[in-house]
Amino acid sequence: MIQMHKMKVVATMFVVISFFTIPVSASTDGCRSTATGDYRVEHFKGKIAPGDHILRIWLPPGYSDSLNRSRSYPVLYMMDGQNLFDICPAMSHSEWEVDESLTSLINSGKVEPLIVVGIDAPDDGPLRGSELLPFRDDINQLSFTPNGQRWPAFLVNEVLPHIAKNYRIKEGRASTAIGGASYGAIAALYALVMRPYTFGLGLIESPSATVGNGEMARLTRYLTVPPIRVSIGVGDREADRYAEALRKLNLDPEAINKSMAYNARQIADNLREVDGAPSALLFTEIPDGTHDTSAWRKRFPAAVSFLFPAK
Repeated sequence: MIQMHKMKVVATMFVVISFFTIPVSASTDGCRSTATGDYRVEHFKGKIAPGDHILRIWLPPGYSDSLNRSRSYPVLYMMDGQNLFDICPAMSHSEWEVDESLTSLINSGKVEPLIVVGIDAPDDGPLRGSELLPFRDDINQLSFTPNGQRWPAFLVNEVLPHIAKNYRIKEGRASTAIGGASYGAIAALYALVMRPYTFGLGLIESPSATVGNGEMARLTRYLTVPPIRVSIGVGDREADRYAEALRKLNLDPEAINKSMAYNARQIADNLREVDGAPSALLFTEIPDGTHDTSAWRKRFPAAVSFLFPAK
């Protein structure tokens, strides 16, 4: 199946460090948090992906109500968690507004109540690339070694059990989604392919086709177990923000724009054409769409509504 095509809530926010929960409303630099709802920040130490990781957990309206004490919820795991809920930690001070969008969609009965878990990137440069990418990106001038082959194992063996232990989640691939944008989209796609029995849903925005010279399009071509539902969004001007760097490499930004959109279409086609059990696809290509948070923010409501329709 293919489909083409802010409301602020006053609430309490929490930072969860080890076993202590303390309310927060502003960052140390004076930025006023824009996060809404039951929003928690946890410091999590990884072993497979070594080091300290920040998890940002958003719980749906009613999660803590006594009437819902025995209710469990599907989960969307997202890369670049610092960009999802709060303008203060967000790169370029631009957020997806996931909390506002979901509060509105859930309260209006358009989306099944769900938990969102964002995993922060260590930076907006080489550490992020190293952590998320399973393949080289020779166009990116930052120097890093891709270690993203271990990212799915880190999620499945460390992050998911931690969330399952501390929150009421629905088990199974039909209730477990993974998503991201740019390099985060590559990490999400890679997890969908490599851990298909864990992740059944994908929210893929502006996948970076330059990674591995289009490797994700090739990797999704022949699958035995495809995802259940996937939303893929892309614009036709994804490479504009990198035009100067591309020209220095004697590459044509217009050609890369076409390649980014083509690769996203090819990935969607690959998932749709799996023999026997093709994925249900929502593919959105935006004329003049760019590679930035504002584009992903606009497409998020339709994407999450497709992945988690109200039941």
